[in-house]
Amino acid sequence: MERIAGVSPNFKARIAGALYALAVLTAVFGEFIVHGRLGITAVVIPVSCYVAVTLLLYAIFKPVNRRLSLVAAFFGLVGLAFEALQLQPRGVNIAMVFHGFFCLLIGWLILGSTFLPRTLGALMSVAGLIWLTYFSPSLAHVLSPYNTALGLLGEASPMLWLLVMGVNAGRWKEQASVPGR
Repeated sequence: MERIAGVSPNFKARIAGALYALAVLTAVFGEFIVHGRLGITAVVIPVSCYVAVTLLLYAIFKPVNRRLSLVAAFFGLVGLAFEALQLQPRGVNIAMVFHGFFCLLIGWLILGSTFLPRTLGALMSVAGLIWLTYFSPSLAHVLSPYNTALGLLGEASPMLWLLVMGVNAGRWKEQASVPGR
């Protein structure tokens, strides 16, 4: 991660947005179109992209709150490990639960940032709450497909903002220059 420390926050944001879009597209492709060995590749690509997204988001939100950004990255990476291994003990999609906490924390970091619109933080937080419904397979099933659609909408909005608009680099640098963050 230190290798990209000198890269502008806008570049990081746009790369994170692009990798997020690639992760979603390949996940949908893998879920509905490909099966067998090619299906395994369709798990590896989105998980790999989202690992990079998680690390980039850590770097972007570190100036807001270094510890919270690190905790968010931890939840994101643990969830991705569960997703890669396809572990669902007792039918609980643990990967989505960890992803829910990740989204909640990223939403909180967006709300605390000065370089992104707060609405995006609220949308990401709502997505996190929706993903937490996967802790109860029966609840997630009853709410499906609405929970998935709303979760994707809430999560995709900030990520697409990052892809298209990036961050307010001046405000990011101001927030990054505050001592003790």
